[in-house]
Amino acid sequence: MRLDLGLVGQLTAPQAGVATRAQLREAGADDSWITRQLEHGRWQRLHRGVLVTHSGPVPWRARAWGALLYAGRGAVLSHEAAAFLQDVTVQPPRTVAVTVPGERRVMPSAGLTVHRRTPVPPSAGRPRRTWRGETVVDLVADARTEDDAMARVCDAVRAGTHPDEVLAALDRRGRSARSALLRDLLCEVGDGVESPLERRYRRDVERRHGLPKACLQVRHRLDGSWVRADVVYEKHALRVELDGRLAHPGGRTDADTWRDNAVLLERAELTLRYRWAHVAVTPCRTTLQVEAGLRAGGWSGTARPCGPTCAVARRSSATRAGGF
Repeated sequence: MRLDLGLVGQLTAPQAGVATRAQLREAGADDSWITRQLEHGRWQRLHRGVLVTHSGPVPWRARAWGALLYAGRGAVLSHEAAAFLQDVTVQPPRTVAVTVPGERRVMPSAGLTVHRRTPVPPSAGRPRRTWRGETVVDLVADARTEDDAMARVCDAVRAGTHPDEVLAALDRRGRSARSALLRDLLCEVGDGVESPLERRYRRDVERRHGLPKACLQVRHRLDGSWVRADVVYEKHALRVELDGRLAHPGGRTDADTWRDNAVLLERAELTLRYRWAHVAVTPCRTTLQVEAGLRAGGWSGTARPCGPTCAVARRSSATRAGGF
């Protein structure tokens, strides 16, 4: 029996144009008619038993629905797939991740990654995806480096995930991969850190070398408009701007230069500007420069070496020898 195409549309519209053979049979179609749609190029096969009921390009949302329908009972979108639907990531993932109950087995299929969990994490929405906090736990567990993990947490918070949601997900799971790291990262975010570069500055420049604790994400009016500074040492008239690749892909912009000049003229504050290499590759040399800026603003302290090869240690040795 053939199926009225209007009925097909009613069936598949809530699923981004995707249906299973079982759903089509339940609606009244027989296998031979379904097969003819595929053979004549009117429909497309996504996975075994999962079809796209048109011949045009297959959008990512249809692929996500196809993954869910193929994975079957209890499946939810998770990891990168859930993150994309929650605006944590901008680009749709090349493979669609689903999580299924731990007792189930799902045969491999192209474009699909299957995770098994007992119990399956809480989920919601259409297509069904893990709660925001659960998504962050999964992303951090799969992150290649701590910097990647920090970026995921910052992106999730910017997209509307509250840190308490992530903590609740951690509590539900008990011990999980990188749970201790994730709790530390959430504390950093709670203190105002908004990127991996800012975390590295705070850890590798400020803390490890005994510099004063700065205020983060400070807003004030400047040159007639509101601006925000990454790092401000308010008692010492010093600001530090950390220019990551995303915000400043081409280096310092004309607006950055103008703002630095306005800061100096209107607020009598010096601005130091650093990029990834300064903080991640040469944090000790950067410390010496920040120390000089702090001392120019009245700081009476001294940076401490983070180790025997630290540039601060070499400076101290040279000073004792009368050479610096």
